[in-house]
Amino acid sequence: MCERFYNFSVSNRGFDRIQVSAPTRIDLAGGTIDIWPLYLEHEGACTVNAAISLRAHAAIEPRTDGCVELRSIDTNRQQRAARWQDLDPRGELPLLALLARHYGLANATLVTRGESPAGAGIAGSSALAIAVCGALAKFSGASMDADLMLQTAMNIECQTIRVPTGVQDYRPALYGGIAAIELRTDVIRRVPIDVDPRELERRIVLAYTGAPRNSGTNNWEITKRHIDGDAHIFDCFERIRDTAVAMRQALARHDWDEVGRQIAIEWDNRKRLAPGVSTPMIDNLITRAKAAGATAAKVCGAGGGGCLFCYGPPDKRDAIEAALSTGEAQVLDFSIESEGMRIE
Repeated sequence: MCERFYNFSVSNRGFDRIQVSAPTRIDLAGGTIDIWPLYLEHEGACTVNAAISLRAHAAIEPRTDGCVELRSIDTNRQQRAARWQDLDPRGELPLLALLARHYGLANATLVTRGESPAGAGIAGSSALAIAVCGALAKFSGASMDADLMLQTAMNIECQTIRVPTGVQDYRPALYGGIAAIELRTDVIRRVPIDVDPRELERRIVLAYTGAPRNSGTNNWEITKRHIDGDAHIFDCFERIRDTAVAMRQALARHDWDEVGRQIAIEWDNRKRLAPGVSTPMIDNLITRAKAAGATAAKVCGAGGGGCLFCYGPPDKRDAIEAALSTGEAQVLDFSIESEGMRIE
């Protein structure tokens, strides 16, 4: 990190270029329960996740014509306006437009790209929101307060997808590492878990199924059923809560067999939430991975597509990768990321 970026209180309008990146994550246990107000009805709720090295990137370059331009390399979309007030949040880049309007971006070009596949279920949009918040705050001289950026990123992503978002995804993007996110009534608290990230990493194979998912739709249907008093959904979340607590304890004990057992339980509980969480393609990939030595597997995020990760002994990792590749999944090269948002 360059020395000139350390003083966050200094305006950065004179900088030639600002680059910020933030990691995505895999959710080990406790996903979806982090959506407000679901966790308020499940005492002791938490999620457990790990930041990974597939990052979202945002760069800002000053302009000389006074205009504002937004460009997404991934989607090959762009938007340009004479002033930030003229950026259309209903256009092709709603998240970027809303964030640029919030920070009053002027006389600059914002360029973004992601290293994760589209609709991967590993919080690529949330990592992007954090990276863009960091870049815009740095460029404009706004506050770099962590809680403020978390709240801004979460609320503006919610405005973009028009359904409630969870709270877990923004914390690995900002802080990195392996952690439990405690979902308390008085505070959302991130608690790092003391575990060697390499030991977890060497037991996991991450693969993209080739089919994106729409987590906003899936999670919103589940959230509505929970709020409406669906006893089955409530029971599913009680089990998901218990699994997340057990996962956190297993990681803290470095009990790798128990970690695998809890991943398997988590997936069984998650499939009970809705019929579309798993698909024949996902089932086939998991069957292939288990035949190659995987002891557990689960889809990242809401399910229905995106990424899945398979867990097993380190000496079976190559065989699991080969089995997933044969099943036409795209094995992704990744590492557990100890560093969160990075200003380069």
